[in-house]
Amino acid sequence: MINWAYFPQSNQPNEAIRAVVSVFEKHQADIDSATHDVQVSDDVLAKVADSLEEINFQVERGKRKDQKIHIPVLFGLNGVTEKAFEADAYHRENKIVIEVEAGRGVTNYQFLKDLFQACMMQDVDYLTIAIRNKYKSSKDFEKVFTFFDTLYKSNRLKLPLKGVLVIGY
Repeated sequence: MINWAYFPQSNQPNEAIRAVVSVFEKHQADIDSATHDVQVSDDVLAKVADSLEEINFQVERGKRKDQKIHIPVLFGLNGVTEKAFEADAYHRENKIVIEVEAGRGVTNYQFLKDLFQACMMQDVDYLTIAIRNKYKSSKDFEKVFTFFDTLYKSNRLKLPLKGVLVIGY
């Protein structure tokens, strides 16, 4: 089952965000963490990659430098990119970055690193984190949902993002 939540909850997700949800829903049977116990994030990304490209996302297609998606963070002398972070997928026009996580998404707090990096990236307004609904005995989607729910409801930290989409697969 695909679960999803969009933050801030006071805003409706736009069409581009809903299209991302639709991609994961389309591939539910292939990626569902309830039926695919051992599935790494690269496997999940590979299963949704073609559908993401159909809606104009650039998608990481391997581990070589030329297969990765690099999004600038800092610029140096003569406007040359000095620092960039990698993303699993990126939609330049709609300024959406996608990170797909699996086992270490919550265990190693990878979702927090994803949040930090998205906040630093140039030309990124929206972050999507796709996370397993369940990893071993941990309810990962619920934990990430609760984190963002608390972050937005407490109103103590202002993010430079227009929205965050959390998808549980």
